[in-house]
Amino acid sequence: MTLPSKQIKLAQILRELDSVAVAFSSGVDSTFLLKAAHDILGNRTLAVTIRADLFPNREFDEAIRFAEAAGIEHVTIDVVARDIAGFPQNPPHRCYLCKTELFSRIKRVAEERAIPYVIEGSNADDTNDDRPGLQAIAELGIRSPLWEAGLTKQDIRQLSREQGLPTWNKPSLACLASRVPYGVEITGERLAMIDKAEQHLWDAGFRQVRVRFHGNLARIETDEEGLQRLLGKNCREEINRRFKEIGFVYVSVDLQGYRTGSMNEVPLVPHVAAK
Repeated sequence: MTLPSKQIKLAQILRELDSVAVAFSSGVDSTFLLKAAHDILGNRTLAVTIRADLFPNREFDEAIRFAEAAGIEHVTIDVVARDIAGFPQNPPHRCYLCKTELFSRIKRVAEERAIPYVIEGSNADDTNDDRPGLQAIAELGIRSPLWEAGLTKQDIRQLSREQGLPTWNKPSLACLASRVPYGVEITGERLAMIDKAEQHLWDAGFRQVRVRFHGNLARIETDEEGLQRLLGKNCREEINRRFKEIGFVYVSVDLQGYRTGSMNEVPLVPHVAAK
C-alpha cells in the first residue's frame, strides 16, 4: 500500500470513530496521531496524558506545551508505579499490568465525557516484537488507527516531517521500568535514579540513549554518535561524577550500543526487594 493510500485509510478510520480520546505521550507516534485526529475531528478530540514516575519528566512537559500550542483540550492523570497491582515486583508481564491500569484510567476519563473511543499510537512495526502491552490494549477495546492504516514508524516520521511536527526525528522512547531487569523490584527511588541519569546524558547532547539499572551499576547504551562522544576523557569524567552523585557506584558503557529489548537478554532473577 502506498503512503498516500495509508493516509486516506487513516482519515477514514478517524472519521468513522467521530469522537476520540487520544493516549498522548508526546512521542513520535502519539503526537502524529493526535494531530491527525484533531485535524479531522476538531474539538471532538481529547488528549489524555499520564503523568507518572514511569516516564521522564521532560516528556510530560512536552505534552503540555504541544497541546497548548495546538489548541487541543488536554487532560492529565497522575499515576504512581507502586500503586499498580503486581507491577513493583517486576514480572515478565509487567507491561501488561501497566497498560491495563493506565488505559483503564484513560477509558474512565473518556466515559465520563461520553467519548466512545480511546485510541493509541501503536504502528505497523510494533507487531514485530514481543509486546505484552498490546494484549492489554486489545482486551480493553482500545483502537490503534496507525496500525490499522498500515503506517510504519518510517512512514510516521516522514509524514511528521512534512507536516512540520517537532517530533519527526525524536529518538524512540520507552517506560523507565524497561531499564530494570525482570524480577528486580521497581521502586520510585530507582526510577528517579534512571530518569536523572538519562536526563544528564540528554543535557550533555546524547540523543538515542538508555541507562540500564543493575543495582549499584549503571550500564549506558547509546548510538554510534554517542559512543564516539564517550571517547572524550572530559565527557566520561563528567558522566562518572554525576552518576555517582545520583547514587550509582559503578558506571559502564555497553560496547554493543543501543538496542531495543536488551533487558530480555538478562536471565530472569528471583524477586529482589528494595534496600
